[in-house]
Amino acid sequence: MKTDALREFSSHAISYTASFGAGASYNSGIFTVVESFSISELFEKYKNILWEDGNHKYNVTFFIGELNEILLGQRFSAFDQSTLDDLIGALRERGNSNATINRKMAALSKLLRKAHKMGDIHSLPEFRRQKERAGRIRFLEHAEEDRLFGAIRKRCEDCYRLCIFLVDSGCRLGEALGLIWNDIHGHRVSFWITKSGRSRTIPLTVRAEQVVHVERAHRKGPFSMLTAARFRAIWNEAKAEVGLGADEQVVPHILRHTCASRLVQGGIDIRRVQMWLGHQTLQMTMRYAHLATSDLDACVNVLDRECYRPHSPKKHGDDEDDARVVVPGAAISNRRSASLSKNFG
Repeated sequence: MKTDALREFSSHAISYTASFGAGASYNSGIFTVVESFSISELFEKYKNILWEDGNHKYNVTFFIGELNEILLGQRFSAFDQSTLDDLIGALRERGNSNATINRKMAALSKLLRKAHKMGDIHSLPEFRRQKERAGRIRFLEHAEEDRLFGAIRKRCEDCYRLCIFLVDSGCRLGEALGLIWNDIHGHRVSFWITKSGRSRTIPLTVRAEQVVHVERAHRKGPFSMLTAARFRAIWNEAKAEVGLGADEQVVPHILRHTCASRLVQGGIDIRRVQMWLGHQTLQMTMRYAHLATSDLDACVNVLDRECYRPHSPKKHGDDEDDARVVVPGAAISNRRSASLSKNFG
């Protein structure tokens, strides 16, 4: 009886084999064995899937490299919350602003979510966006533009053309350099390869239209003879020449800020500015909303005590006093000029 039972058990024996690093099989079923990866190894695995070639991918490469350096190349199969918190703390100690931390964490989050989806890691932390302060937006005055562009033109005519196009179109440097001839249709230009992934078409100013219509000479586009590195090098030389070398905010991206600022100050509503710049969310465009100061001019007429005086009972024959009860809002600039002349003349 015992022999029969043993024979029956042996005939139903479970076959189990394990192959480390490649998974384990159980009755021909496969169990996934989670391996350990460093951040840089995951990036090499998925960078060409998650990011297109260009400036953004170039920046992300440095972001991931820095994060991997902070973690000392540590490999992991699960990325826990404490590791993420330590990473953010280390970045803050290095002097990174919340805005910079958010950009680096966005790259890390995108990478880890892909790795999690593909089974490379089995848990993810919660990424919380750091609160960003609204920083000062620097833009070029017309006089600064003339001086800077003049110095650039002395060094490189093509770089000068690119400056004109950037400040009048508000596009990103990579978008301009990536233009091909088919993207230009008369007085309009289409941007197909954008940071947000959304294409857009905008009209061109007279001078922007002039600088893109140049001799093609077997070139792919109006600015294909330039590289970002060369343009930035010439920009920095010209910037130093005109006395702006110490201003860290005077970088090529300031031309995009300048375009946006001029649109808002010129009375263009914020939604149209968003469409022009190609911002993915209206919140990004709202950084420029405070420049629409003309919308608030009417408030001064209500608040300024010199513009409005309470009505007082009219005295007989006092027509002159009665005429000064309310000062029209249109006369506010004249009144201020007289006041300034009195105090500082």
